[in-house]
Amino acid sequence: MTYLYELTDYLESIAPLQLQESYDNAGLIVGDKNLKITGVTVCLDSTEAVIDEAIHAGNNVVIAHHPIIFAGLRQLTGKNYIERTVIKAIKNNIAIYAIHTNLDNILSQGVNEQIAERLGLRDQRILLPKTSESTRIGAGLVGYLSNQMELEEFLLHIKKQMNASCVKYTDKTKDTVLKIGLCGGSGSFLLEQAIQEECDVFISSDFKYHQFFDANNQLVIVDIGHFETEQFTIDLLVEIINKKFSNFAAHYTKVYTNPVNYI
Repeated sequence: MTYLYELTDYLESIAPLQLQESYDNAGLIVGDKNLKITGVTVCLDSTEAVIDEAIHAGNNVVIAHHPIIFAGLRQLTGKNYIERTVIKAIKNNIAIYAIHTNLDNILSQGVNEQIAERLGLRDQRILLPKTSESTRIGAGLVGYLSNQMELEEFLLHIKKQMNASCVKYTDKTKDTVLKIGLCGGSGSFLLEQAIQEECDVFISSDFKYHQFFDANNQLVIVDIGHFETEQFTIDLLVEIINKKFSNFAAHYTKVYTNPVNYI
């Protein structure tokens, strides 16, 4: 029998909680650390539907990338999806754990490495290190394609490898690309760093209209959507957990939690 604290301690040995950003709320959000694990459901967003799925599967732990609670809850009346999810989890003795920006801020086994591997990038390193002494802890990632690619070819490569429904991008600055910057989730804050690094392309999500002008013809901004940049984090976490623990299983959620639709 494995206790919840054994699982969370292991996850935090890979992505320590102190590496999360100040605004974040990673860690154990709902539940008792001494809970005996029957099974784990892994997701990006711990919605009501995911809690229902976990209950049906007999899994009493949900590991999510995004925290269901960011700000403090003043009431639990079920008036919104956050409160309803928390109430349902508590009623059914389901623990919810989030591993968010602490997983974003590591190179090895991190969110951005997962993206880079799918795109076939080599010589990977952190785009904006937390400290000058470490190039393996910090925000974003920079790497190189094995060979130069035509921009249009690379955009189609991104769309296919990241299973993206839509690829938004700025004007072409050169015909071929080689040096790639990226950040899973909302990465516009790293644009200036990507420009300073002389990246040919910067891949992320959640760019506002006027922020696309900030490319300033120095690189190509590629926005593929928040969910799309992070969806393979589920694969990453399932692999991490199942390699370490054999007396329970980590399952991929079958619930599609992307709130954005395309037509």
